[in-house]
Amino acid sequence: MKTTKVMTRNIRQELDQIIDIISTKDFLNCSSLGNEIGFYIYDYPPEEEMLVRTKIKNIKKQLQVSRNIEAKEFDLYKILLKTLEDKGLKEKIIKEEKKKGFEWLIKALKPILKPETYKDVIASESKDADVIFLSGVGKVWPFIRSHTVLNNLHSIITAKPLLMFYPGEWNQKTLKLFGKFKDDNYYRAFKLFN
Repeated sequence: MKTTKVMTRNIRQELDQIIDIISTKDFLNCSSLGNEIGFYIYDYPPEEEMLVRTKIKNIKKQLQVSRNIEAKEFDLYKILLKTLEDKGLKEKIIKEEKKKGFEWLIKALKPILKPETYKDVIASESKDADVIFLSGVGKVWPFIRSHTVLNNLHSIITAKPLLMFYPGEWNQKTLKLFGKFKDDNYYRAFKLFN
């Protein structure tokens, strides 16, 4: 009987390696990608979410202090909340959701959270960044879908690398949030670790 060896990932070790990967000229210049955009996805087990959140802060700080690389993080959940606050809708949405339920919330947020919402925020606030981090993907599901975010950023993030932290699985075709919910296919990003 033949046994197959299952490789277990060391998420801490992978997260520690991100600094060295980002610091390379090829990564920062989006070179050697065969004319593809410099979009990368770091997929990780959802149960490691708290570790990843903490490590993102450390990675940004270490890149700035030791490598003089400016990493700008965009948490999609914070963008969602700020959008609701700017429109004066946050308190109303919270109140109504308690009364009408989650299905109502999904329908109510759909016209408010158009791709232009986060696209404009990221475009205007990433000008000085050397690399862009996208986080909060799991926190905004199902209101904002990761493939939609990536597709809408193609036109504005062309000369900088973008790294999406994805709590789930990605096989370079299919995004599967939390390892359960299949998102639309997405082909234009590179897996940070193979």
